[in-house]
Amino acid sequence: MLIQSALLALAATAVNAVKPLEIKGNEFYDPDTGNKFEIVGVGYQPGGSAGYKPDDNKDPLTDADACMRDAALMQILGINTVRVYNIDPYLDHDKCVSIFNAAGMYMIIDVNSPLPGEAITSYNPWESYFGAYLNRTFAVMEAFSQYPNTLLFFSGNEIINDKPSAKVTPPYIRAVTRDLKNYVKQNFKRQIPVGYSAADVRDFTYDTWNYCQCTIEGEKDDMSRGDVYGLNSYSWCGIKATYESSSYNELTSNFKSSSVPVFFSEYGCNQPEGEPRYWNETVALYGDKMNTVFAGGLVYEYSEEDKNYGLVDLKGDSAKLLGDYNRLKNKLLKTDWKTLLATKASKKDIDAPKCDEKLITHDGFLANWTLPAMVDNTEDMIKNGVTPKRNGQLVDISDFSVKLKVLDEQGNELKNLKVVQMKNDEVNYPGKVTTDTGKESTSTGNSTGGNSTKGDGKGDKDNGAAFTAPMILAAALPALAMVFA
Repeated sequence: MLIQSALLALAATAVNAVKPLEIKGNEFYDPDTGNKFEIVGVGYQPGGSAGYKPDDNKDPLTDADACMRDAALMQILGINTVRVYNIDPYLDHDKCVSIFNAAGMYMIIDVNSPLPGEAITSYNPWESYFGAYLNRTFAVMEAFSQYPNTLLFFSGNEIINDKPSAKVTPPYIRAVTRDLKNYVKQNFKRQIPVGYSAADVRDFTYDTWNYCQCTIEGEKDDMSRGDVYGLNSYSWCGIKATYESSSYNELTSNFKSSSVPVFFSEYGCNQPEGEPRYWNETVALYGDKMNTVFAGGLVYEYSEEDKNYGLVDLKGDSAKLLGDYNRLKNKLLKTDWKTLLATKASKKDIDAPKCDEKLITHDGFLANWTLPAMVDNTEDMIKNGVTPKRNGQLVDISDFSVKLKVLDEQGNELKNLKVVQMKNDEVNYPGKVTTDTGKESTSTGNSTGGNSTKGDGKGDKDNGAAFTAPMILAAALPALAMVFA
């Protein structure tokens, strides 16, 4: 009887989970089926950088009711991957992560934040690379390491964005990647990938990629080499743009030799001002010209913020779909997902180039792979693990109904919304979950005011992972250092 009771208790708490993926060459793939995986994603940072409030015990994954609503709306879109920019590693994320997991969605987690001491700065990286910073980044990874739907970690976002930053930050990007990967190797059972999310500043786009993917000594297990490369690309702008005029053909041609998966870590230009986004680039991204080179992409962004990139407008406890939502939903359905998802990964070993100054094509980009040594007590943290830390775990969710109010673009309330719980090892895709979300329109209400331009992945977005307060950081460093003295 005791054994039977124990088995029943175990069954009652069993949680269906998406399957951890693996990387081979330039592809993500399912290790059991051998099928390749394409990211159909969205950036998720409600409230922008202001939505991250550690002092108030708040970040994007702490409100289970909001996560249920947002997961349901993302599931209808066909989203299978969510990127979260700012995380407090010491808060409880179990319910939100379990909801996204049940909805068939992976998570990409940025380890940095916009607060002082929680990111590598673009112009004085030597001042921001210290033990307290690394302790926090390791704690972020600890918090998400045991969730099976953690797809990867980003070690940085748009740190290189102009010539001055390109002159000084590259070795620090690789140093942080090295430290994170060493921590993963030493402390986690699953070797979760680590990569960098780059601004598409075209003068440095390919230099940054080559700098991050090359091997310093020609060794395949170079721990400072990124496992993936994300590109924040905003060069396809307006209804008149094409595969050629947007330079997507150039991106595809140049990245076809990548030794690691390349994907759009952000995309969705909202120019010309006053026009809606038509998402023709989404059709191209998953079409046969690009899907053998790019591993998909993440739309910027889920919630409407100051720069008008949102799919959904969040006001208090209510949400209203914006014009971009249904336009994106309908464009995603133009891809034959059953065929694409059944495509076998080639799983080829692709040799990475050996790091050499010849890989760098633009003056001003630092062609030097002498990395800063590990600082402070980094080696001890890697060897013994960090404290404090919180290890998240999937939990059972008993009710998948959406309790918060949702309106379509026309103002009609969407009734009986819920997350459809996926079967074990099942992943969401466009068309898998269908719900009437109102009519598609050409409303421009949420597609004005941004200023991303061709070849500039940074634009003027309220990007939660961007760090813009080096003076505040400098003032905070002594106090932070004392904590870890």
